[in-house]
Amino acid sequence: MVVSKDNDNGRVKEFEFAKTPELTKWEAFKKAIYDPRTHQFLGRTGKSWGQLFVFYALFYAVLAALFAICMQGLFATLSDKEPKWTLDSSLIGNNPGLGFRPISDRTEEGSLIWYNTTNQTQIQRWVNYVDSFLELYKRNQTGENYVNCDFDKYPAEGQVCVTSVDQLGNCNPERSYGYRTASPCVFLKLNRIFNWQPEFYTAPHPDMPDELKYHIENNTKSKERQQIWVSCLGKDDVDKEKTADFNYYPHGFPGYYYPYKNDKNYLSPIVAVELRNLTPNTIVSIECRAWAKNIRYSGSALDRAGSVTFEVQIDTATS
Repeated sequence: MVVSKDNDNGRVKEFEFAKTPELTKWEAFKKAIYDPRTHQFLGRTGKSWGQLFVFYALFYAVLAALFAICMQGLFATLSDKEPKWTLDSSLIGNNPGLGFRPISDRTEEGSLIWYNTTNQTQIQRWVNYVDSFLELYKRNQTGENYVNCDFDKYPAEGQVCVTSVDQLGNCNPERSYGYRTASPCVFLKLNRIFNWQPEFYTAPHPDMPDELKYHIENNTKSKERQQIWVSCLGKDDVDKEKTADFNYYPHGFPGYYYPYKNDKNYLSPIVAVELRNLTPNTIVSIECRAWAKNIRYSGSALDRAGSVTFEVQIDTATS
């Protein structure tokens, strides 16, 4: 209703307009979905919906094409075999880390190897860990690009050296890797760094343990000194008193496995270390170190490099 004043006689005039009937909620909802008067569906006509569909179809088609072009350009700079960034220019750098096996799958045990020599269940558990680790090394390594290597016979381009468990001495499956005795074996392996070439110590280094110095000088032929040496000791003086000696199979990582080129079937060399006659019923911390001129060593717990530590406890008392 509109109210106005008649200027002639001062009377107020009222004009009534036709009122649109109010819609119920259901009717308003149906009209929002489809309005039969304007033929609009969800507020748009068929033509408007068609234009909107064509616009977004073209928009996303162009977006997908641009994304595909970018990805193709990216993949063109990558190789399935060789990483784009290597050595000093890569995130992992050029200082390989040293790892060990077996490792418990129980997080709370950390790097502790613990078993009782009278408990067959515990012994078998650690044997299973080693079996799982060596599974690839136990397979038949013949044919394809495998070749038997030696210090005077390096693999050709695309070939890989056979890595056999037959060279692990006392650390073999028939002896349960020493876990049925007080002299278990651990297995060491260097992390792979593409195109990293070790610089060998062909003569003893002053910081090397006496046992390793003696081995290099008296038990190694000149050509066989082309390897990354390995040594293990008790971590602290107390731990050194609890260790007898260590046997290595072999005493280092042979140089003919390097550099790593990501060739098919490549297996990293391993060193088996027999921990001989550790003091029973107590935890012994052991540090193993890799020796090469271009392997930086740090024994710090916060910045460990070129070495690995683990703990061993061998109980002999019947529980």
